[in-house]
Amino acid sequence: MEEKKKKGFFGKLVSGLTKTRNNIVESIDNLVSSFTKIDDEFYEELEETLIMADLGVNTTLKIIENLKEKVKEQKVKDAKDVKKLLMNEIKELLSVEESEYEFENKKSVLLIIGVNGVGKTTTIGKLAAQFKAEKKKVILAAADTFRAAAIDQLTEWANRANVEIISQQENSDPGAVVFDAVAAAKARKADILICDTAGRLHNKKNLMEELRKINKIIEREYADAHKETLLVLDSTTGQNALQQAKQFKEIADITGIVLTKLDGTAKGGIAIAIQSELKVPVKYIGVGEGIDDLQKFDPKAFVDALFGEEKEE
Repeated sequence: MEEKKKKGFFGKLVSGLTKTRNNIVESIDNLVSSFTKIDDEFYEELEETLIMADLGVNTTLKIIENLKEKVKEQKVKDAKDVKKLLMNEIKELLSVEESEYEFENKKSVLLIIGVNGVGKTTTIGKLAAQFKAEKKKVILAAADTFRAAAIDQLTEWANRANVEIISQQENSDPGAVVFDAVAAAKARKADILICDTAGRLHNKKNLMEELRKINKIIEREYADAHKETLLVLDSTTGQNALQQAKQFKEIADITGIVLTKLDGTAKGGIAIAIQSELKVPVKYIGVGEGIDDLQKFDPKAFVDALFGEEKEE
């Protein structure tokens, strides 16, 4: 059953990454077929292709540098053989340790951060539904109190996932909501507490202060719980998502990235740039509207789907 689910998601990943694949792979295929030898001009063209595919300058330069070394080491002469090396290079850049998901089986608090409109509330709802399906006791905290819509939306997801939600009135103190939610999580012996937070990057100082306060409450009141801070980014915004991530990294101790809306963009290459530049693992990706369309990030499957390779059994 699990295998079937995985295959289903790989299929969605393949179709979800169609725009990105057309953007990157067609250019790479054209490139390798138009060059007979691997020279400086070939590398320059490849560099341009990767930068245009939203991998960003720094990540591209790192990939090209490593690629040159491997081509030399393995005495690769044919440009067509570079594609496989490139795929392996990207897989290495994206690798995520199994231990990154240990929090799922511990008593944990998930702090979800990100600007409005990136799919933050939806991500929380989908995670809640998935954890609930695994027979975990989940509580949600509506600590984005600045938008009534955020509280309503989260309440709707809580009802859909059939989990409890702790919320207060609009404009109430987010710290107070988290305090109540922690008390509820302890009293009901919850496995996972997921806290929504406000995402106002334009008001960085306030946001920083707010997150600091929330973290303090969690550390003081729920010291024995494992803490994860997941940043939700909208992949359709490409390099903007990377800039957002850099800004959030200045104000929060991010432990993982959730990349949403990969199915609607040609900018899927941003997943590679984000993980490479931030040194923060992409932990979940979303490739559709359904609850099961948010999944743990599998770098091998991602690169295979991106390059149109068949998934190996």
